[in-house]
Amino acid sequence: MAIVTDPHLALHFPTSALITIDVQRDFLSDAPYGIPGTTEVLPEVVAAVEAFRAAGRPVVHVIRLYEKGGGNADRVRRGLLSTGVELATPGSHGSRLAPGMLPEPAADLDHELLLGGGVQQVGPAEFIVYKPRWGAFYETPLQDLLTARGVDSLVFVGCNLPNCPRASLIEASERDFRVALVPSAVSRTSEQGLAEVAGLGVLLLSLDEIRAGLAAA
Repeated sequence: MAIVTDPHLALHFPTSALITIDVQRDFLSDAPYGIPGTTEVLPEVVAAVEAFRAAGRPVVHVIRLYEKGGGNADRVRRGLLSTGVELATPGSHGSRLAPGMLPEPAADLDHELLLGGGVQQVGPAEFIVYKPRWGAFYETPLQDLLTARGVDSLVFVGCNLPNCPRASLIEASERDFRVALVPSAVSRTSEQGLAEVAGLGVLLLSLDEIRAGLAAA
């Protein structure tokens, strides 16, 4: 494993959780409004999910749901959605998590529960949470969910580093979580972007390092 000399940053794998960000069908690379590179990193994302699931550590899938017309969307997306474009629409096929993300048999999203601020449990330690904006903690039950399970260390994977993962990393850091990112399991990474989040105290770890940490725990 990579040597982390700062004890304030080192992950505590026995009290860790995995957070996946926006790994939904409408955001896969070949979707009409998909994010380039997301399908390509999906195998690494699924592998990270499987590693945490096998270790019995919590996995939280944080997702977007845009109501028709875009009334609950970020301002930058309201114009597009107001034209009738449907993106991660509640109840749609595109809003579902990408193939391989959920345990079998995969549960459908409980859109009413999620939009109401609830937590959908889909496995012994696996959950889905809806976020109304970029960050995974903004007006969501995520912090309470993690705190109730004694989690102090978070590993992030998912869709589109410049937007939602980056905002979520900052929010996690602000809440004093120990934070790591798996670059091979995140779309739209760049050398500059990774250097910037590393400067915030985010550890950049490989999937092998994550597996080793979970095994040692």
